[in-house]
This record gives sequence, structure tokens and C-alpha cells, in this order.
Amino acid sequence: MRVAYVFFNGELLGSKEYYLNLMKKNKGDIYCADGGANLLEKLGVVPMEIWGDFDSVPENILEKYEKSGVIIKRFPKDKDFTDGELILKYISEKKYDKIIVIGGLGGRKDHELTNLNLMFKFKNLIFVSETEDIFAIENYREFVGEKGKTISFVPFSEKVENLTLKGFKYPLTNYTLHQGESICMSNIAQEDICVVSFDKGKLIGYKIIYIGGILC
Repeated sequence: MRVAYVFFNGELLGSKEYYLNLMKKNKGDIYCADGGANLLEKLGVVPMEIWGDFDSVPENILEKYEKSGVIIKRFPKDKDFTDGELILKYISEKKYDKIIVIGGLGGRKDHELTNLNLMFKFKNLIFVSETEDIFAIENYREFVGEKGKTISFVPFSEKVENLTLKGFKYPLTNYTLHQGESICMSNIAQEDICVVSFDKGKLIGYKIIYIGGILC
């Protein structure tokens, strides 16, 4: 499986050890959007490329990475896309199986919400922190080996039509989930293979990893 990591200018929610172990366990190419370079500096990790207008990165950090052979791509501050969207467009053309976004959560809420919406523009995105995974579901998804995990499903469109949940504590069959409904919050996977399917709409999955320091 080809994996890419993309660092955004949000918060590094969790311990340094968690992210370093994640990248060690699932090796992949590392990219960075603007202020995400500050997070990489904290981790002591060198990316392949950094893109942005660099209004959030000290020049000495950029110079350090440039001397290390990192590709630096500069863009004007006034543009029609965020730095994260620019680099995701580039990365998505490389056909990675999974694109893991770190630093896409936390910080300004308008940035966080905009980041989450990118999951419906670019495939195979997953936003991670030490306590949670957030991902879009495209009409059909199997959850394998997640037995006992708490997973919520949140509509990101006016409605999600013919939603079916199999293998969960609270199953559904051909249900129309409307925006604002909470019926799909805090569901629990009860089988080795659980299935989510629907015909139309936009749906986000939210998997809890830790609660209060306890592995879920």
C-alpha cells in the first residue's frame, strides 16, 4: 500500500511518540503545507516537499529544510486555494492508496471545517490525531478488525439516502439520515467485518481511538 503523509498548519493533537510511531509503522512519503513545517520541526522529521505562501513559517526553518534537499514551492498569499488544497491536488495525482493528514484538526474552526470538506474533493484522505480518525465514506465501506471500536457517522449533506449499517450494535436498513440527526452517533462495531452502504449523499466516519488515555 502506497501511503502519503501531509502535514497541515493545525495542531499536533497528541504526543510526539504517537506520530513518530505511526510513520514508522506505516512508512510513506512525507509532504507539508506551509505551517505544517513547524510541526515537522517539533518531530524532527524531514519532508520531501513543502508548499505554501509561508506566512506561518519562520524563514530559518525553511532555510534548514532547503539545505537538507527539501523541495520548497512558494505561492502568493492572494490565491483561490488554501496551501493544503494546493498540495493535495498535487499528491492526489500520484495515486496513493491512503493520504494521512496530520495537523488538519485543531486551531481555527473555519480552517478545520474547510479541511474536513477536502475529503469530498480528494479520495483516500484520512485526518488523524492520537484520539481519533476522521474519513469520508463513498457509498460502501467495510470495517475489518474493528470489533469493539466506537464509530460515529455524520451526514455532510442535506440527507444520506438508503443508509444501511451491518455488524454494528445499532444496525440500520435503508434509512434516510438527515442533516442534524444524531441516530448514528457512538455506534459500536460488533462483528469482525462491519459494512456501511448508502445510495446518495455525503457521509463522514469518526472513529474514536482513545478516551481519557484508554485505548478503545
